[in-house]
Amino acid sequence: PFTNLTLDERRVIARLLQAKVPKTKIAQMLGRSRSTITREVKRNWWHDKDVPQADGYWHVTAQSQADRRRSRRRKLERLPDLRAEVIRCLHEGWSPEQIAGRLRIERGAPHRLCHETIYQYVYSAEGQSAQLARLLPERRRKRKPRYARSPRNRVFPAETSIHNRPP
Repeated sequence: PFTNLTLDERRVIARLLQAKVPKTKIAQMLGRSRSTITREVKRNWWHDKDVPQADGYWHVTAQSQADRRRSRRRKLERLPDLRAEVIRCLHEGWSPEQIAGRLRIERGAPHRLCHETIYQYVYSAEGQSAQLARLLPERRRKRKPRYARSPRNRVFPAETSIHNRPP
């Protein structure tokens, strides 16, 4: 399962990058994917126009940038009027796909929204406390995995199977 990089891991990355260790080796040492390390360095590389000597990967700066990105709230948490509209539509029996589609085609709608954002809000702690999952057409308390396999019955019932026939 995916876990975010910690400050200690970022400290190791910074120290090894300064020692000119390849990113593949860093990934092996940390037990992470090479693409995770590459993405981390690219995303949190520090650029300073005034002091170009300060350019580089700094673990404290990288941690603060990652925390800032993670702290951005979702649209439905930031915009109370949009949230109220979505909840109103859910109470009227609309599905998240219908709500997102209506906002997309409505002229003059101030915001667009993806159905996935609505589902994430419904199943978030705030949505669970408001019991919004009960308003969904499927009415599940917890969300099923996206590509979960449903149990399949046998194609042929046991009584019609060729293996159970008398000779």
